[in-house]
Amino acid sequence: MSHGPATQWKENKTLEKKKARLGVVMFVIYTVIYAGFILINVFDNSMMRITIGSFNVAIVYGFGLIILALVLAIFYNQVCTNAEQLTEVSGKR
Repeated sequence: MSHGPATQWKENKTLEKKKARLGVVMFVIYTVIYAGFILINVFDNSMMRITIGSFNVAIVYGFGLIILALVLAIFYNQVCTNAEQLTEVSGKR
């Protein structure tokens, strides 16, 4: 069962640094928003009981955090994929 020859992958330090920096920035953004959730629960947990529609703030904020994580992951994947494709097209890889 042959899978063909192995391909050679060259490292692109500039691209890797940009992807890592984007990941760190997105992590910090998410951490700040999550810290807000924690701080509200620690210092003014009665705020979480406020009703928004048929849900309370805790439910809305919690689901918002989950959705934000998914959106950030999809955004990161798309940005990194596009950057890698541009690098391949330009022949720098």
